[in-house]
Amino acid sequence: AAKTGGCFPGRALVTMKDGMEKPIRDLRTGDLVLASTESDGTVLTFLDRSPITQRHFYVISTEDGASVSLTAAHLLFVWVGNCSSRGQPKPGSGSLQTIFASDAQPGQCLLIVDEGELRKSVSRITRVEVREDRGAYAPLTAHGTLVVNGVMTSCYAAVNEQRLAHWAFAPLRLLYSWNGPDRIFKNGLHWYSQVLLSVGTLLLDSELFHPWALEDHER
Repeated sequence: AAKTGGCFPGRALVTMKDGMEKPIRDLRTGDLVLASTESDGTVLTFLDRSPITQRHFYVISTEDGASVSLTAAHLLFVWVGNCSSRGQPKPGSGSLQTIFASDAQPGQCLLIVDEGELRKSVSRITRVEVREDRGAYAPLTAHGTLVVNGVMTSCYAAVNEQRLAHWAFAPLRLLYSWNGPDRIFKNGLHWYSQVLLSVGTLLLDSELFHPWALEDHER
């Protein structure tokens, strides 16, 4: 689970609904974060929350100075199409796709959110490296997205399909929409994530999974 969980280090900065930033280690359920659209960005629970763990993160930096750290199997949005010039992506000029953080390469373009204006634009990756950092946090929002260190990211990991992952977590989101955000969550990997991975490996094509997810499941 330590390998396959999709997490950010504790010092990563999450953009809140009002445009302010908060360290992810200080994020609480019920907080409102900026999502990829005007949809609900309420933090419902944490799919993983391990404050004292040390993990390896892929540090992905762009030409505009944005830099986000994610574990290998975490999903990241890339802009596929014309990103030769900086600025807002134009309708019809490309599309958003997800990749695993470990598959990010220089030359690909990330969707970033400009500070202050909360305006989305594309920025080309210039460097990818692996570093060890402290803490591992994976908040789940109602929309399934959040902005971390100025980069639009997914809440999900292990399966490279945002819509499928969002659908799979629908029962959990529905539970919290009825009962309110999780108030008694303990540290560690959320039980729902563990069950979902076990079921998913039986029902889905193995090519959808990050290789480490399959390795962990087979142990």
